[in-house]
This record gives sequence, structure tokens and C-alpha cells, in this order.
Amino acid sequence: MADTTLSIGQVAARTGLSVHTLRLYERDGLLAGPVRRDSAGRRAYTEADVQWLSYCIKFRASGMPLATIRRFADLARHGPDTQRERLELLLEHQQHVTAKIAELTECLDVISDKVRTYERHVAHGAAVDLWRLPAPRT
Repeated sequence: MADTTLSIGQVAARTGLSVHTLRLYERDGLLAGPVRRDSAGRRAYTEADVQWLSYCIKFRASGMPLATIRRFADLARHGPDTQRERLELLLEHQQHVTAKIAELTECLDVISDKVRTYERHVAHGAAVDLWRLPAPRT
């Protein structure tokens, strides 16, 4: 039984990526392997391609630069001998994401504190003076 293939439109619908972005990813070497073509020359994606794209989507959403995804894909295309390099790349990005989460957590704490402050002031009708600038010194 032959592998089920998906058209570029079907992959776009499943991944949320535009057809243009899928072509860009292919052209820029961001896929783990070449996209096969059917007898009419149309792209014929596999489930493995869709899985790889789902990784790329998460990598991008987590702030991984396209150049790093390209490097990861290039290493993957070179086979199992590059596993250590891929691990190092992922560990580095994991550290980046962990640091970003910590930074965002600090931001959320500040915002949450401000929300509580405003809720208290609004509930007591005293929100007018929360951000009043001090009078200039003369």
C-alpha cells in the first residue's frame, strides 16, 4: 500500500501555514528532506513532512530564528551522525526559551500587581490619581 500524500493546500489547511510559506520553507531548506512530486509535478507531502512542519511551527513560535531551523534541518538531512550537534542546538534554544519564560513571568507579575492595584482603586472609586504626574519643581 502506497503512502498517503497530501497536496500543498491540504498541508496548509492542516498546519495553518500559507501555501506561500510552505513554498518558502521548501525553497529556504527548512524541511528535513525534499518534498516529493506526483506524476503531474505537484508537491506531494507525507505525514512525516507534516510532522516536521509542526516542529518548525513550534520552533518559530518559541523564537527560533529561521537560520537556526535551517541549520537543524541541514543536520537532520545528514543523518544520525549529527545527533549530538542537533541536541546541542536544541539545548541552546531550550535555555533561550527558559530565560524568555522567566522574563515574561516577571512581566506578568508586574502586570498582575498593577491589575490588583487598579481593581482596588476602581472598587473604592479612587482610580483618578493612580497615574497623575507630580507637579514640576520650581
